[in-house]
Amino acid sequence: MKISWRMTALGSACLLAVPALADRPPDAEERTAIETVLKANGFVSWDEIELDDGYWEIDDARTANPSEGKYDLKIDPKSMKIVKRKRDD
Repeated sequence: MKISWRMTALGSACLLAVPALADRPPDAEERTAIETVLKANGFVSWDEIELDDGYWEIDDARTANPSEGKYDLKIDPKSMKIVKRKRDD
């Protein structure tokens, strides 16, 4: 089956017309909701928060006990539950 250059050009144009899903920080309302979840789970401080690949990603979340270390977290924006907790050693 031979695909014409017009079909190839049309397909490429369609791909370029779709905006890329960019990482973004939370707005004020989202930040409040995320911080509420973090505090309810024992975290007292954290670094960057951004929406990436459909999840809120929180870098270097820390509990009140420094010996527990830091965690990288993912929060589902629909359920607002922590779905991944990885110790960041």
